[in-house]
Amino acid sequence: MRFIEKLLDITKKNNSLLCVGLDTDTEKIPEFLLKENDPIFSFNKSIIDATSDLVCAYKPNLAFYEAQGLKGWESLKKTCEYIPKHIPIILDAKRGDIGNTSRMYAKAIFDDLKGDAVTVSPYLGEDSISPFLAYEDKCAFILCLTSNKGAEDFQLQKIDNRPLYELVAEKILQWNEKGNCGLVVGATYPEQLKKIREIVGKLPILIPGIGAQKGDVEKTIKYGTDDQGNLAAINSSRGIIYASSEKDFADAARAKAKELRDTINSFRKK
Repeated sequence: MRFIEKLLDITKKNNSLLCVGLDTDTEKIPEFLLKENDPIFSFNKSIIDATSDLVCAYKPNLAFYEAQGLKGWESLKKTCEYIPKHIPIILDAKRGDIGNTSRMYAKAIFDDLKGDAVTVSPYLGEDSISPFLAYEDKCAFILCLTSNKGAEDFQLQKIDNRPLYELVAEKILQWNEKGNCGLVVGATYPEQLKKIREIVGKLPILIPGIGAQKGDVEKTIKYGTDDQGNLAAINSSRGIIYASSEKDFADAARAKAKELRDTINSFRKK
């Protein structure tokens, strides 16, 4: 199944545009879990069990696993294997290098970890992206306008009186020959999100910046979804998975996930 079909299927099944980010930090998970043989996987397993009927995707951020060395990579691989097969896995890696290196990155993401999608940087151009797009049933979510303040340094700068993010969006549309491109656009820039959606039409958009970064949910839904209220994965990480540091952490995460899923749905097109 192609990624976009998988995303639309789970969006309908779970009535959800919510993507839960698994940014699992051993310094933030409940202390009692540290006694487990694999605290990271134990934490992730509980979060997945508590939220799998509420999400459209999970998004593990590779940095939190790579920082733990080989054991962290093993925890990530176990997490990917545990996520139900009908739920897309977006591996947040932000890769982007010369073609031969990107080919190895793509192999690790798609062949070893069995991810459904990956985040990548467009800065090195098409030859750095094409190895990911060679996996036609997967998706490359290409950074277009990120949610952080530093986006102002380059992404909002103008070239020939047009902001760089618009040029990136248009280039991504050109690269979408196999129908497996997506974009990353932050909820913290709603007016720009509106313009980007107008440019790319039916491409899926991964939208961080809700929750801790305080992106506007209503505007995010209004401007970030397609004309059917779909094709957006709205990510929340810390605000859900760290809702409690006690033994009720999974129940607290479920409550937060359901609250955000329902808030998102209240603004979706019916």
